[in-house]
Amino acid sequence: MVVGEHRSQAGSPVLGFALLTVSDSRNERTDKGGGLLATLVAGAGHRIVSRGLVRDDIGEIRAEVKAALALPAVDAALVTGGTGLAPRDVTIEAVTPLFEREIPGFGELFRMLSFAEIGAAAMLSRAAAGLVSGRAIFLLPGSPAAIELALQRLVLPEIGHLLAQARRPAKRLPMGVPGELD
Repeated sequence: MVVGEHRSQAGSPVLGFALLTVSDSRNERTDKGGGLLATLVAGAGHRIVSRGLVRDDIGEIRAEVKAALALPAVDAALVTGGTGLAPRDVTIEAVTPLFEREIPGFGELFRMLSFAEIGAAAMLSRAAAGLVSGRAIFLLPGSPAAIELALQRLVLPEIGHLLAQARRPAKRLPMGVPGELD
């Protein structure tokens, strides 16, 4: 089956998103990244199930992500901040151990698109994505330009298809029966 057929089968469902900002320097009033996430997600017709702000601390970040994923209405989590190379940037270390399956293409494409906009500095991003129990988690830089790029060009256009694929039941063949899986 080709990508277009998969997308048409996935449709455009209204999905539930958890939004989390990781920062030692922001508060709810100054959290521009979280506000932009909320605007873009709602503007695409999706629901915001939860929104939070957490310090750059591995234990706190991991606990907040786990709590968000425990909410039945959450289909995807967007975590912004803490994906750079500074010692305090620990979002990757906090969240990637939770991944059951990594989505390497997200980080690769994000850095490629970023390179077109900001040049070689794109290599400083450790943006990543993965799946946990059929839910997608995207780890994004904190800059508004990076958030807009990731959501407009990658996440929002593909999230329905991505989740439909992640949630497809596995096809099982009886032992010894030749066949192809699509």
